[in-house]
Amino acid sequence: MLLVNPVRPNKKKLNKFDLKMDMNDLKNSKAAVSTKTINKNEFDKKTDNIYEAISIAAKRAVQINSEIKKELLEKLEEFATYSDSLEEVFENKEQIEVSKFYEKLPKPHALAVEEWLTDKIYFRNTEKEE
Repeated sequence: MLLVNPVRPNKKKLNKFDLKMDMNDLKNSKAAVSTKTINKNEFDKKTDNIYEAISIAAKRAVQINSEIKKELLEKLEEFATYSDSLEEVFENKEQIEVSKFYEKLPKPHALAVEEWLTDKIYFRNTEKEE
């Protein structure tokens, strides 16, 4: 079993309550917005196993995606209108801007790969520790 968490700049491990990403981190991320080729040897050098490295990045991508989704839903909830009429459709400019902002962000897998390559992910294999 692999445990995956982001690492603070001073390499101190975060607990599960500190997983929340800052939106400035997302905006200032150097992660690729489109597809990018990565050297396999560079990607798996920390684990010497490409499958384990991909698994770690994938687990971190799931964490990032759930955090982004949670934050987006919270922001969109502010613009929600509750009416019984199906005929009333409101076009809210702020809601559209928020949606466009999230659409332009790098995808969670790209963010996770960037974190992996820059040593911002803490991981350990609990099976090897036993």
